[in-house]
Amino acid sequence: MKPIPESSALPSIPARPLLHWMENGVACSALWRSERGAAAPAKVVLADDTMTADAAYQLACGGTALLWRGDFQNARQLLQALQRRIDTPPRRKSRGTAQAKAPVQPPAGAADGAMNPQVFHLHRQAQAQRARILAMVLLPFDADYAIPLRRAPDAKLACTQAWGIAAADEPASVASLRDLLGMRSASEWRKNGVEIRALGEGPANRIHPHYGVFSPVRGEYVDLVAEAPLPAQAAQALADGVPYVAFDIGTGSGVLSAVLARRQTMQIVATDQDARAMACATENFARLGVAEGIDLQQTDMFPAGRANLVVCNPPWLPARPSAPVEFAVYDENSRMLLAFLAGLSAHLAPGGEGWLIISDLAERLGLRSTHMLGGAIAAAGLVVLGRSDAHPQHAKALDATDALHRARSREITTLWRLGAAPATLH
Repeated sequence: MKPIPESSALPSIPARPLLHWMENGVACSALWRSERGAAAPAKVVLADDTMTADAAYQLACGGTALLWRGDFQNARQLLQALQRRIDTPPRRKSRGTAQAKAPVQPPAGAADGAMNPQVFHLHRQAQAQRARILAMVLLPFDADYAIPLRRAPDAKLACTQAWGIAAADEPASVASLRDLLGMRSASEWRKNGVEIRALGEGPANRIHPHYGVFSPVRGEYVDLVAEAPLPAQAAQALADGVPYVAFDIGTGSGVLSAVLARRQTMQIVATDQDARAMACATENFARLGVAEGIDLQQTDMFPAGRANLVVCNPPWLPARPSAPVEFAVYDENSRMLLAFLAGLSAHLAPGGEGWLIISDLAERLGLRSTHMLGGAIAAAGLVVLGRSDAHPQHAKALDATDALHRARSREITTLWRLGAAPATLH
């Protein structure tokens, strides 16, 4: 990577953020990349193999970023050392006689047995602080995404998948080592795919998630869609040879649309507003051989018209995303959930059903009232026709050391079968 002196500005891309630093007495700049949308660090120092982990930790905690100029593998080891210091901070030396501190008691739970939401908020704050410190180890990237460091891996494919094809006039850039590791991990998931039991066995039946798109590694919600009985109209439509229409709201990787397409011949309209999700779903539909029956539309929430079946798996936690990649997990103020419920009856064909797939983790964390969902369903002019439940089997649900284990271990994922109340039918 050749640093860009301040005097040679980037007039073709003035709106793109730059990282500034001093090197050999020269003010330099490079394009700043952050998948979390973080601003470029204001304080940057050069770092190499001679920097100790303790010195790096002090600088990173103080908000100073470390632009790496040493061996790539040593940068990875330094990042691991920072992780250990964050997870096990050193004890402060006390003067005089040491006195044992009373153990910190977690906040009491709510009357309904839910965890105190403060536990969740403190957990997220700790995660954010951890991410901020670890993001202070920065790497240089050439215009073609090559990393100009000793023993650096070839990360061009992972960077291209996350950042897009480098333009002919692309400048050198800087990003965090943590972002790079995340992109490389996502590239491996995209290469190998995720096995989906409902789609069948074998590599040809896997979903290949893209970077920044929710990966269906938690199979319980997919199994619920695969096993729930289709509305009675489905069998009748098949017998009569008339179109059976389904909407998949917020399709993401396209996994639920693919499962529905494999269940029965139907016309599916899958929607999403994220460009990465659109590209991911398009690729998966083609790979699975179901693209012909699915109309993929980039839009927020519902497409035009009505459907016999409307499926939605909104983000499960009503909290503010701290990065674009978290929009599939956090739904601030339950915006998508409430928008789905509010608009469902207007997009259901007579006798149609809406399938809402959501877990009760938010209720168990105390982030949402246990009465909120039922009230929102009724307020939207909907009735519950039935429900199917599943218990999670993922690793965090079984990890007793996890800060949110009490809620995760009791979590239930539910497919709610909803219909329009008689008064709302037109």
